[in-house]
Amino acid sequence: MKFEFATATRIIFGAGTLSGIGALARELGSGALVVTGRDSARAEKLLALLREVGVRAVTFSVSGEPELSTIERGTAFAKNENCDFVIGVGGGSALDAAKAIAAMLANEGELLDYLEIVGRGQALKKRALPFIAIPTTAGTGSEVTRNAVLSSPEHQVKVSLRSPLMLARLAVVDPELTHDLPPALTASTGLDALTQLIEPYVGVRANPMTDGLCVEGIRRAARSLRVAFGNGQNKSAREDMAVASLLGGLALANAGLGAVHGFAGPIGGMFPAPHGAVCAALLPEVMNTNIHALRQRAPDRAALRRYDEVAQLLIGKGPVTADDGVEWIRRLVADLEIPPLRTHGIRTEHIADIVTKAANASSMKANPIVLTPEELAETLHLAL
Repeated sequence: MKFEFATATRIIFGAGTLSGIGALARELGSGALVVTGRDSARAEKLLALLREVGVRAVTFSVSGEPELSTIERGTAFAKNENCDFVIGVGGGSALDAAKAIAAMLANEGELLDYLEIVGRGQALKKRALPFIAIPTTAGTGSEVTRNAVLSSPEHQVKVSLRSPLMLARLAVVDPELTHDLPPALTASTGLDALTQLIEPYVGVRANPMTDGLCVEGIRRAARSLRVAFGNGQNKSAREDMAVASLLGGLALANAGLGAVHGFAGPIGGMFPAPHGAVCAALLPEVMNTNIHALRQRAPDRAALRRYDEVAQLLIGKGPVTADDGVEWIRRLVADLEIPPLRTHGIRTEHIADIVTKAANASSMKANPIVLTPEELAETLHLAL
């Protein structure tokens, strides 16, 4: 058995922990680039806390999922403003943008030098500028991952800037920052978090460390996602989902993902579809396809037993089977009003192109079994 585990240098979790960010930030630098989501006003409390301790801060807003040009503009802006560290506050898009900007501020050359698929795929040579991650959604786990997902409209694909040198120096996870998330965003980000717990648990790179994280995260998401969707002010449910998201980020960064994310990358590059909503629509269909493929071609593989264990964690009473787990997820997706993929403009005529791109996606390498093009196409068809 061989595995590696790497994560943020320091993780601080708990309600109200944002209030201590001033002193923590001052340890890392004197001039911060604060990368926010579309609504930069959500960072006002953070900016006030930085001002109180004499840290100079400038903001850079990311209006949607970050594109290559977003990172180039942010990097140039930070250099012009003499920023010596970066803070990302927001959802996965803001955190990924901040992570990539911090990396490019410390490394010479252009972004394409270091990108996989569309670039030259070189390894980063220097550790990123100090980076603080403050998530305001419970979904991506980007605060503890070692990659930034970026969109290349020119190539109609999403690609990753990836390196252990990009891990955050500090992740501050304050569940109170998620209380105001609307139900639809709670649903899509929460199901993304659940996907990022199930896929590493059943995948080929699962290991004892990530197994424990996944089990605890699945249990918390199963009991609290519906509650958070129905009542965003429920403190215990929001805390559970923040924990689940964090654990999912830790797991995926060290054990990989699977076919849900193998599909989600190409789809996100080709269509204006939110990542979490895509993953949510795909999750039950991918689980079902994997289970049937395992039964047919690899019935002795541990992943099949693990799908039974996932069902037990989700449902909490038994005896249950992997099929029961799939049906539980189907009901959850329906109850949380997740739209099918066709809502985002995906049609039958797009399936072949998506399947071709998905088959080569890095996430597919950790799927519990290699799926045939026909299985991939049928899975996508059922999610439409």
